[in-house]
Amino acid sequence: MKLNFRGKTAVISGASGGIGLKTVDKICLLGIKILMLDIKKPPNKYLQNKNISFVKVDITNFSELKKAIESFYLKNKSIDYLVNAAGVLWFDKDISVTKINFDTWEKVFKINLKSMAYLVKLVVPKMKKNKFGSMVHISSIDSLSGDDKPQDAYGASKAGMIRLSKSVAIQFAAYNIRSNSILPGAVETPMQIRWKKNPSAKKQLSKNIPLKRIGKPEDIANTILFLLSNQADYITGTEIIIDGGITAKP
Repeated sequence: MKLNFRGKTAVISGASGGIGLKTVDKICLLGIKILMLDIKKPPNKYLQNKNISFVKVDITNFSELKKAIESFYLKNKSIDYLVNAAGVLWFDKDISVTKINFDTWEKVFKINLKSMAYLVKLVVPKMKKNKFGSMVHISSIDSLSGDDKPQDAYGASKAGMIRLSKSVAIQFAAYNIRSNSILPGAVETPMQIRWKKNPSAKKQLSKNIPLKRIGKPEDIANTILFLLSNQADYITGTEIIIDGGITAKP
């Protein structure tokens, strides 16, 4: 199936690594103009691409985000797609709510959830003008269940993303603006530095996944492209789990 795209521009947060960067790779091949937002620079080849604008930005800073969005919109006259791929998972600091330092809690919520709210607030008015838009937000299967070795701020913030996405989908459906979430399972991204220190844990996890492998950023990026495309025109306010089958296990 060949995916078709009505839109011409896309904003991607967390664009310099993992799922965000792989999404940039795929969208770029479509000739869509991209605004990459991240606190770190991407490899040089992205900076040299004429269809890519990169802004080094703290996505928890609303005024900085606004400048970046307004500048991109002024240049391109539309913002058609938004992918919220930014997120943090701090295994050493993000622990049980009964033990967590609430400075850590606040930082996780700002990066994972508040940045999504900021970008939706900035981008949706632009989408409304054109009566078109599609948004995809990267949540996590960690939002669906508890854990005896928890990252409570991460899981709670990712659950908040699902609820916010549903609300936005209902509010702006009349403007042909769609909003959906993806819930990845274990994916091999820079976030998972723990596996470099403990490769046996990664191997054991792979055995527990029905498809017998850890996910790749490309697995998530493929579904992002589908949800953005015209082939997903009747999909909004929902979420897709991409976890190799692990949440289906008894």
